[in-house]
Amino acid sequence: MDRTVHQDLFEVLPWLPKHSVDLIFADPPYNLSKHFNGWQFRERSLDEYTAWLRTWLPAMAEVLKPTGSIYICGDWRSAGAVQRAAEENFEIRNRITWEREKGRGALKNWKNSSEDIWYCTNSESHTFDAESVKLKKRVIAPYRDPATGSAKDWKDEADGRFRLTHPSNLWTDLTVPYWSMQENTDHPTQKPEKLLAKVILASSKEGDVVLDPFLGSGTTSVVAKKLGRHFIGVEIDESYCCLAERRLELAERDGEIQGYVGGVFWERNTVSEQKKHGKEIGGRLAFAEQ
Repeated sequence: MDRTVHQDLFEVLPWLPKHSVDLIFADPPYNLSKHFNGWQFRERSLDEYTAWLRTWLPAMAEVLKPTGSIYICGDWRSAGAVQRAAEENFEIRNRITWEREKGRGALKNWKNSSEDIWYCTNSESHTFDAESVKLKKRVIAPYRDPATGSAKDWKDEADGRFRLTHPSNLWTDLTVPYWSMQENTDHPTQKPEKLLAKVILASSKEGDVVLDPFLGSGTTSVVAKKLGRHFIGVEIDESYCCLAERRLELAERDGEIQGYVGGVFWERNTVSEQKKHGKEIGGRLAFAEQ
């Protein structure tokens, strides 16, 4: 535990103890032809991609505890394959759609600005802490009780009026890492730390074990460490393993997760004291854009 494993996932699988992991975050290559630092993933038919998912998802079901949860990332092209392979091994609870506000526009199609995350469990008995992942949103039209004049479900704060809202399966408060953010790396498909914080806080407890079988630049391990969880990260590319190790080292000194402040998740672009003042990190000024 608490290590970055530089190895092919299919070589690691036989060594993972059964029923040892509380939470899995799986961000596999999407069904696209894409180069990852010299390694290529080839686009396949939907049936072929489903078959590829079946080569490792059953092993995830075995390593996951009976009370465990797994989140599987994908895009609209692979939605059918992910659903088919996931429901063969787990109980599908929901499909989360999150807004990826980055990217170029398309001239002959709608701009692709979203990705999916399939939330599944091994059984009916599982962890889900909704209180820990409430979203703090600015109140545009504050409602007051007509009789008393008191605020209803919102509070006045220094930066404005806010309310805490229950988490939904539509996430529009995330910022894809870019050059001025501390967490940004050269990995082409890096997930935001804030996204992982939502997953880890909702579906695990302090001291639990979190596994990422496609670790990439290390976001899952870094956030797990910042939130007091154990982690196992498997990554085939040595340079990405080095990125993960460097980020884990930085997490020793800075446990901040951008957009998660004061124990709550803030709506994107919400003003906070942290954003106003900024913070000097690693020799550059990185503003805590919410």
